[in-house]
Amino acid sequence: MAEVVCLGEALIDMVAQQKGVTIAEAKGFSPAPGGAPANVAVGVAKLGVRSAFLGKVGADPFGYLLRDTLYQYGVDVGGMRFDEKARTALAFVSLTQDGVPDFIFYRNPSADMLYEPGDVDTHRLRRAKIFHFGSISLLDEPVRSATLFALQIARESGCLVSYDPNMRPALWRSEEEGKQQMEVGLRFADVVKLNEIELQFLTGVRSPEVGAAHLLSLYPQLVLVVVTLGEKGCYYATPARSGAVSGIPVEVVETVGCGDAFVAAMLVQLRKRAKGREGVRNLSDSDLQRMFLYANAAGAITATRAGAIPALPTDAEVAEMLQRV
Repeated sequence: MAEVVCLGEALIDMVAQQKGVTIAEAKGFSPAPGGAPANVAVGVAKLGVRSAFLGKVGADPFGYLLRDTLYQYGVDVGGMRFDEKARTALAFVSLTQDGVPDFIFYRNPSADMLYEPGDVDTHRLRRAKIFHFGSISLLDEPVRSATLFALQIARESGCLVSYDPNMRPALWRSEEEGKQQMEVGLRFADVVKLNEIELQFLTGVRSPEVGAAHLLSLYPQLVLVVVTLGEKGCYYATPARSGAVSGIPVEVVETVGCGDAFVAAMLVQLRKRAKGREGVRNLSDSDLQRMFLYANAAGAITATRAGAIPALPTDAEVAEMLQRV
């Protein structure tokens, strides 16, 4: 059975074939399987830990492409559900000159939004060691109720709960509602990973040190807060320890999937180095430094390649990069 279970959206990124243009200016798009939780599931599997994906896609060619792609990379897809009425979500993506993605979503409603509590594969979830989810599945019903139900099962089963509060204003009805739903996830998480923009949005401060301390104080069940800093690396804080790990310089092709690669690597390291919440709380400075150097390397490798899922590294590739650092 899978040790890491990821729940949420799987979708098709329609990536502009030209760089440095707006979506409206793009002359063509290429379909690429994606969705942050699906990317993390693949990233975990490519790094050598068994993973599963839970979510719903359309019973359409894109939905079957997603299932087949995840299966190809070793992800357990037995918990995926297929909707006969709604289509698989699409996200049109253009990349700016510096490789930063810009999104427009087509999901009104898409199949992932219709994932229900009865769709949750509790058999797989109860046997997992780590449960990972994101904020997009908290934005709409019935997927919000399904996510909260899965969180209840994960908690009861003793899973370490990981949360990525992806900030996607294009999907929000209002900024206030988007923030409220991002905050819901924080109440259930043991581990949270944010970028600098998400940290400032949720805490009102840009400083990783101040923002992480604020989250640990506000949500006392948190045992690890991680802030990714792009090419500068990352900052981490537990209730007992904190520190920073520098980034690894690379020639950037694009940044799509880098955050998901980082999360996948972090979860793999948590599985190897910590057993549950208390194990994370008790990680040493040496453990934390090595863990996030590994995660930084995974993100850096992904930045050197095009696409999300194809760019995610294997454990051997990360080890090779770390030998050169």
